[in-house]
Amino acid sequence: MRFKARYVIFAVLFLIFIYYFVQVMYARSHTVETAKERLLQITIEKSDLSERQLEIFIRVQDPNFYNHRGVEFRTPGSGLTTITQSLSKQFYFRDFKPGVRKLKQTLCARFALHPKIPKDRQITLFLNMMYFGNDQWGIDDASRYYYSKNVNELDEDEFISLIGCLIAPVNLNVKDHPEKNRDRVEKIKRMLSGEYVPKGLLDITYDKR
Repeated sequence: MRFKARYVIFAVLFLIFIYYFVQVMYARSHTVETAKERLLQITIEKSDLSERQLEIFIRVQDPNFYNHRGVEFRTPGSGLTTITQSLSKQFYFRDFKPGVRKLKQTLCARFALHPKIPKDRQITLFLNMMYFGNDQWGIDDASRYYYSKNVNELDEDEFISLIGCLIAPVNLNVKDHPEKNRDRVEKIKRMLSGEYVPKGLLDITYDKR
């Protein structure tokens, strides 16, 4: 009986491994083509951000971005979703829902997207593909919608307000929730200045005591 139980468990685990292996290999084979298609639609490049804007973006969104391989579980303030994982959700899912699909998202980020798309290209794709609330996709459209400005015309607080809402764009965007957005901006500014130091991986709201 014990042997049979072990055999069943092994067989199930093997099938799970095969399933995810096939999923990752399929994603990997289509990654470059998908990226090329998305890049044809971009309206802003990484190079369009100022050095300060890029610094803010990285420190808020994925502070260890240039050092990890698509997945990050150690740096305080990183959260559970890196830039690469966010792109993985956009690249490989039609209808992403939290739960077991997080495993596929993570595996595809690590073994499909990270090896195929250079870091700087990932940033460009992220800036153009992320949702900012109110049907605004990409920071270029969001900047014009919320502030009637191009990204390079935003002052620092305005830029932070857009980047800061990405953790919950429906509930934190500056148009519908100005007070919550302002609170988010102030907390980010405290983190950027060093006044506040994130207290662990999941401290992305910068308010733990």
